[in-house]
Amino acid sequence: MDFVYEAYDVAVIGAGHAGCEAALACARLGLETILFTISVESIAMMPCNPNIGGSSKGHLVREIDALGGEMGKNIDRTFIQSKMLNTSKGPAVHSLRAQADKALYSSTMRKTLENTDHLTIKQAEITDLIIEDGQIKGVKTDTGGIYPCRAAVLATGTYLRARCLCGEAVTYTGPNGLKAAGALSDSLRRLGIELVRFKTGTPARMDGRTIDTSKMVEQKGDRRIIPFSFTTDPDSIQKEQVSCWLTYTNEQTHQIIRDNLDRSPIYAGVIEGTGPRYCPSIEDKVVKFAGRDHHQVFLEPEGLYTNEMYVDGMSSSLPEDVQYRMYHTVPGLEHAKIVRHAYAIEYDCIPASQLRPTLEFKKIRGLYSGGQFNGSSGYEEAAAQGLIAGINAAMGLLGRQQLILRRSQAYIGVLIDDLVTKDIKEPYRMMTSRAEYRLFLRQDNADLRLTPIGHEIGLIDDERYEHFLEKKHMIEEEDKRVRSLMIGTGEPVQRFLREHGSQQTGKSLSLAELIRRPELSYDILKDLDPDRPSLPEAVTQQVEIGIKYEGYLVRQQKQVEKFHRMENKLIPEDIDYRQLHGLRIEAQQKLEKFRPLSIGQAGRIAGVTPADISVLLIHIMQINQEKAARAKAGKGDSGE
Repeated sequence: MDFVYEAYDVAVIGAGHAGCEAALACARLGLETILFTISVESIAMMPCNPNIGGSSKGHLVREIDALGGEMGKNIDRTFIQSKMLNTSKGPAVHSLRAQADKALYSSTMRKTLENTDHLTIKQAEITDLIIEDGQIKGVKTDTGGIYPCRAAVLATGTYLRARCLCGEAVTYTGPNGLKAAGALSDSLRRLGIELVRFKTGTPARMDGRTIDTSKMVEQKGDRRIIPFSFTTDPDSIQKEQVSCWLTYTNEQTHQIIRDNLDRSPIYAGVIEGTGPRYCPSIEDKVVKFAGRDHHQVFLEPEGLYTNEMYVDGMSSSLPEDVQYRMYHTVPGLEHAKIVRHAYAIEYDCIPASQLRPTLEFKKIRGLYSGGQFNGSSGYEEAAAQGLIAGINAAMGLLGRQQLILRRSQAYIGVLIDDLVTKDIKEPYRMMTSRAEYRLFLRQDNADLRLTPIGHEIGLIDDERYEHFLEKKHMIEEEDKRVRSLMIGTGEPVQRFLREHGSQQTGKSLSLAELIRRPELSYDILKDLDPDRPSLPEAVTQQVEIGIKYEGYLVRQQKQVEKFHRMENKLIPEDIDYRQLHGLRIEAQQKLEKFRPLSIGQAGRIAGVTPADISVLLIHIMQINQEKAARAKAGKGDSGE
């Protein structure tokens, strides 16, 4: 028998990385929020890799933090190793990556949720959505409980109709053996929501006591640890770090895999879902890169209080007996004992073309979606979407303007724009190459780009914002100073330049002009700058990047301005593309499917050509002219 419980403003379904961010955002904005999870033990769980960040993903975490999200703070509290990646390249691709203590990461996030005002956690499976007149009105649990709500966020991750595959063995469970959710998929289909099947996988976990690390290459963390959160004091997190280890597969490993491909559900046709191209299983690597005689394998600790080691680079769905033989061919793993075998997991998710850029469903008001359910992969991608979905659910209920980040503003903007404007055929993974304005969208300046937005929304408090404004002021003042400070041509200066392999000069140059030289830097030039003020590294870093890359930044700014002109050309919401003469049939179909908000977004839809955009621009111009004429006529009739 159904029973109606207390009403909430927002119901969040799923407590993974997307659900946690969505629930916290809504509750922190003062909305009564209920967070549903199949198991409270799965809150912020890391069912796959034990790390946060990495190439491009580190950018997302910094942006989440700059907007007022929690992921960056949580990993700063729970990391066991930290490393800045891509430091040999330019600052646009520098990305922070931290190994997490999995259990501590989950329990710390749970503690944060449990101690957040306006937030209730409920262990229950949601089986049905209650929709009236195209508006979300409530959710229903498997035990018959009905929870009225005014908005809801779907963050179901990989749980919907999930099944795990290990060779011939198929178990109908979610990740880590937790209960799968089945009934909600049927409810969504009845509501007209299209679902697809995707898959992902995870490698085995080994008993660290049985691994011979003497045959591997040690991978240490950075000497100086840089935090993810802009609120974390770097000095407070300097600590002893654990090591990871690098080894390689070999021809013997690959032969065992080739001999047993017929037993892999991927190649036996058992798996229905599409897997991630950029994070392939070891079977896929051996088949698709047949010419390679080895692949990297990283052994990563799962935490400080467990011996489990994650075998990064060898995810698999091969049978357990094959896994034993395969893993034991890898140097250092010859006698390793498997704690948890590798498996693939299939699940229901949606083509995100059904969503607006706010992550609200086009067909159902008040229903939002975030995370892997939107066809993406990765903890960071999920958290970013969950944060935006939560913010917009709250903004909608509060009668405020919803947040849409542009591609020129944030990696989060690139991520969501790609999801809602492209036909995603496989789990989407964020990469630096997807961001066309990546020199602007660096991880080091995420706060300068997004903290004002987070403050306006209400997720950045006044105290933090004042600290931000102080940092911004210091950057501006130091930039002015180094541009105006002239360095003379005396012998001490010439000797300094010779010692650092820099061309001597016959005229005075500003400190900024010297900083631009590749062989010099802000730090190196301190001996020529005796009156230099004592400033935080985060401030001097921004000054140096702004000067060194000024020419590139100016060029990219022009590209951004052109991009904004197209984004500002809005398309009427009620436009009927089928009535536009001159549009090709394919363009009509694609535009009708995605319903872009602007000309810029329309131009990014596959199958819409520049010629189609020209037709669309002419039509919009005609509409605007007609509106202007009607407005003018109306004023004349009123005697104005």
